[in-house]
Amino acid sequence: MTKLFVSRRHALALGAGSLALPALGLRPAAAQGTWPSQPVRMVVPFAAGGPTDVPARMIAEEMSKALPQRIVVENRTGSGVVIGTDMVSKGPQDGSMMLYTTVAHAVLRPMFARLPFDPVADFTPVSLVGQVPVILLVNKDFPARNVQELVKLLRDNPGKYDYASSGNGGAVHLATELFLHKAGGLKANHIPFRGSSAAIPEILAGRIPMIFDIAASALPYARSGELRALAISTKERSSLAPEIPTFIEQGVPGYEAYTWHMVMVRAGTPQPVVEAINRSVNAAVQLPNVQERLKGLAMQVVGNGSPADAAAYLKSEMDTLEPVVRAAGIRAN
Repeated sequence: MTKLFVSRRHALALGAGSLALPALGLRPAAAQGTWPSQPVRMVVPFAAGGPTDVPARMIAEEMSKALPQRIVVENRTGSGVVIGTDMVSKGPQDGSMMLYTTVAHAVLRPMFARLPFDPVADFTPVSLVGQVPVILLVNKDFPARNVQELVKLLRDNPGKYDYASSGNGGAVHLATELFLHKAGGLKANHIPFRGSSAAIPEILAGRIPMIFDIAASALPYARSGELRALAISTKERSSLAPEIPTFIEQGVPGYEAYTWHMVMVRAGTPQPVVEAINRSVNAAVQLPNVQERLKGLAMQVVGNGSPADAAAYLKSEMDTLEPVVRAAGIRAN
């Protein structure tokens, strides 16, 4: 009996629905009209080499191994994520231009008085890649030893304490304001910095007592004992740091916060193309080497849902975060 050996490249192609093995007599998806024939771009509205760009390039590289043409990652920054996002909103409706974005997309409407696009109507979510949780770090001499004590301290002293963030309107700023909201409308003063690397020295020195930071950058400080980790923002204890309790188990019901990564395309892209891209992204994300590298970035990998799942997730995030942003008066700089 003749054995059929399938390479990883062809296996990924089959999973993506984007190429088929000629030996099996299957036609390439491009010939079926489910994959664009022209060059494909993945627009990342963040700087090259950053925590959003790195996984985007990783996924684009693996997708390119199985598709008819290489996916080129293009960084378009400016006005937060507006410039790059606008580029995709006005791009082709054939799947040849994708948007690789984050939770920043969910708060565009309340943060900007005017936008050149509609964050909902002008885009079709394709695939939720994964979620990166945040961790609440405090100075090791800070009197609150857990979330319950922190809530009491803030409730008894409204507006007395400061918290740092990696930037106005960023994921950790949103996570902090969501915590203050869900913990009972607590008040603390926001001190934004240009990145968490600029903020952490202030926490270490005790000049600012606390910061919510993404897990990848927070864990080294927590595990070295330089700072104390009070909680992680996952629903249940995370395999990334099972020693850190959740906010939920410490009395903040329903609190989850992430910077998530999602692939989108312009609205009006044919559904067969959307589904083909979804299968391709998911197949790339499920590769063991990709999962290992994403977990190294403290990402909880998803990458197995449908476009409808991604759309539902985006709606849920917008429903949760938009009122918080409006109530806190967070606006783009």
